[in-house]
Amino acid sequence: MAQKQSQKTKKPRSGFWILLVAAIVLEAISCIQYFYSRSIIESEAENHAKSELKAAELEINVVTTEMEAAVKMLSTIAERYLDKPEAMYLCTRFLLETLDNVESAGIAFVPNYFPKQGRWFEVCSSRYTEETFEGDGKGFEMVGNGIYTRQIGGADHDYLSSEWFGNGMTIDSCWWCEPYLDDAGAQKMVVSCSYPIHDHEGKVVAVALVDLSLQRLTNISQYLQVFKDSYFSIQSSTGVDIVERPDTASGRKYKIYDEEIDATGWHISIIIPEDVLYAQLKHVGMIVTLLMLLGMLLLVFILYRAGRDIRNLMSMNRQKERISRELEIAKNIQTAMLPKTFPPYHNRQDLSMYGLILPAKEVGGDLYDFFERDEKLFFCVGDVSGKGVPASLVMAMTRSLFRSFSVHEHDVAALTMQINNAMSETNEQNMFVTLFIGIMDLQTGQLSYCNAGHNAPVLIQHSWQTDCPSGSSVEMLPTIPNLPLGILSGYAYTPQTTTIQRGDTLFLYTDGLTEAENSNKELFGEARMLDALRTFEAAQNNPMDPQKAQQEIEYVLQSVHDFVGEAEQSDDLTMLVIKRLTIDGEQKEDNHPLKHSIVMRNDIQQIPTLAEWIESLNIPVALNMTINLALEEAVTNVMLYAYPNENGKVLIEAEKSERMITFIISDNGIPFDPTQRPEADITLTAEERSIGGLGIHLVRQIMDEIHYERKDNRNILTLVKKL
Repeated sequence: MAQKQSQKTKKPRSGFWILLVAAIVLEAISCIQYFYSRSIIESEAENHAKSELKAAELEINVVTTEMEAAVKMLSTIAERYLDKPEAMYLCTRFLLETLDNVESAGIAFVPNYFPKQGRWFEVCSSRYTEETFEGDGKGFEMVGNGIYTRQIGGADHDYLSSEWFGNGMTIDSCWWCEPYLDDAGAQKMVVSCSYPIHDHEGKVVAVALVDLSLQRLTNISQYLQVFKDSYFSIQSSTGVDIVERPDTASGRKYKIYDEEIDATGWHISIIIPEDVLYAQLKHVGMIVTLLMLLGMLLLVFILYRAGRDIRNLMSMNRQKERISRELEIAKNIQTAMLPKTFPPYHNRQDLSMYGLILPAKEVGGDLYDFFERDEKLFFCVGDVSGKGVPASLVMAMTRSLFRSFSVHEHDVAALTMQINNAMSETNEQNMFVTLFIGIMDLQTGQLSYCNAGHNAPVLIQHSWQTDCPSGSSVEMLPTIPNLPLGILSGYAYTPQTTTIQRGDTLFLYTDGLTEAENSNKELFGEARMLDALRTFEAAQNNPMDPQKAQQEIEYVLQSVHDFVGEAEQSDDLTMLVIKRLTIDGEQKEDNHPLKHSIVMRNDIQQIPTLAEWIESLNIPVALNMTINLALEEAVTNVMLYAYPNENGKVLIEAEKSERMITFIISDNGIPFDPTQRPEADITLTAEERSIGGLGIHLVRQIMDEIHYERKDNRNILTLVKKL
């Protein structure tokens, strides 16, 4: 009996321990779920906030860059009329009439610069809306387009002691001041960007100023809403609020995510209250706890399995939603960055352009970009290694670097090197970019270009330039394959030049075109691409048609679609067509030979680069080696004798026609005429013959003509070889 009772008492005890263990396990699972979910929410909030901050940074960079360009333009205009004080009113008014986003513009001079104007002379133009202002006796002038102009300097507005004036006089660049209430100019809270104005002797005599309304920066926060009740703020480099943030010392806890804007040193932040961030998590936790207490006795195992499945499903849905939102944001940002308005320049009759990008995924790594500055067209086409979001981020950085550096750089090799150095310093993921960069003079057609490992473009010329009986010459543009960007910092890129005649077309693309695959894994290839371009050109009656650029891309794209069929697109595909047109009344250009060039330092180690360049000229194979030998001897002579004790550069230009090829080697070293060296006596033995002379002897034997002249302090050696 005692043994049976003992067995009966063990059953409930065993059940108790099972339930206790189950309760502990469920409680542990609940805790793990809480902290894991908290981690996911924080990670999601951070990623989303960073994406929004990047978008805001791009928008603010656009605004600040526009303001800096405006104040520089105002400074440049004012420097032309420093002897006319009344012209300053027109300068500031002209800026506001030209640029709608400038709130107020002013020009403030050093004391007594214009004696008749007195000690203080600050001209200011501002916008007005509803209020009507009356003159104050200081040069006020109202115009009908919402702008009023007047002289605001005086004892009651002593700008000489202001922060923006002092820094504008001493800092030779754009300078952003702290936010302040501009009660004399814009009549609202602003931040100002100042820039010095120099007289003809280079002395700073005044400061140009443009005002940016804080309301415009505040408007950026309208679409930055990561969570409900989140806040957006902007602080200056010294911590002063430009867009005010909430009081974080009130006892309420916040998550703060911020980003620094390199151009101004400002910090933009997204601030999320923690109670809002974790509200859903707390609510879910309470429900899970209640279900655990009610169902633990009967449905511990079932609830555990069901809860696990539900949690997994929720986690997957959140992850999918997050990825979908991020991809949508990335796609919108990427699309907004690239030029998408064609024709891009309605005021230019001499240029026709069209570009197209077809990403293989939601976002891609291909890019093209272009802009016009100083009658020059800056353009690029590139391809980032990899696909998807990482490639799109590198693409955005590449495009931003191209825009930033090309604003002040005219040398295509230096521009390429600067972009490469910037990308190499931050390339932790070892991603690289192939990029073709070109700078075309829109007046002369002179094209300077540099190829960083990208596909060579196609140059399409017409019969009056090439004597081609079929109507058009469609050939690959000779390029030197430099290293792609982001691989080696400090790499010296080799530039090249050619001339784009009126009627010529430059067709640029990425390898997504030539490597498009059909269902049989066959590639579209360069041959099919060139055939498609030749077929299109042969069907055109008017090579000067401005619509031809778009039609050409559409024709090639249709050829790719016909070849690929139903096969899935495997890579991003990008095309850009640049066509130089004839201006009305302008005669067609004469037949000119193709011109190419290369610049080398006086370093013998660079001689191997010469062979690659000569090979890119498509010289007949039978002559390639001998011409290369002669040119190496001539260039080596220049390096040794023109710059014996200093560094210098050697320019080698090639002009190729059907009948001959001409090489022009020039330098600004000491005078040296190699043609005056006596003929080498090759009948003598090596011991009897004096050192030197064999190199120029070899050049004379290979080339048909050789000439030397000293012009404009430069040595110019001309070598001609008949083809």
